[in-house]
Amino acid sequence: MVSKKYLYIIFILTLFVLSACGKKESSGKGNPEAEKVAVEVADKWLALNDKGQYADGWDQTAELFKKAVEKETWDKQLTAVRGPLGKMISREVVKKEYMTSVPGAPDGEYVFIQYKTSFENKMNAIETITPMKDKDGQWRISGYFIK
Repeated sequence: MVSKKYLYIIFILTLFVLSACGKKESSGKGNPEAEKVAVEVADKWLALNDKGQYADGWDQTAELFKKAVEKETWDKQLTAVRGPLGKMISREVVKKEYMTSVPGAPDGEYVFIQYKTSFENKMNAIETITPMKDKDGQWRISGYFIK
């Protein structure tokens, strides 16, 4: 069972991701190169989570994410949520979209990515992950949510 406290933390971290579903401001043109890089970053980050290396994953998040949740809290809470799901069986990108403005977050470059994921103990999950271009020009994870 997922604690309400944890859900609140995840909600705060991904508020702009979830609200982006209906209220995003896209550049209109998309950005295939940014989408490609963001998916590569997201895949590598998710692979760390699949191995239970949540603290290492936190190290690769954007400053926005790090300011929202401490490393130890992230490790503890993601262990509580991801652990019971079991081994990742399959994961497929079902949506990706480049954005420059997202409600509740500073303007910048973001890619909203959704994966259809199957775990041992949850066959039909949707993982939503949002890499952003950080201040140093590197793409890093700024939001994550499992439904």
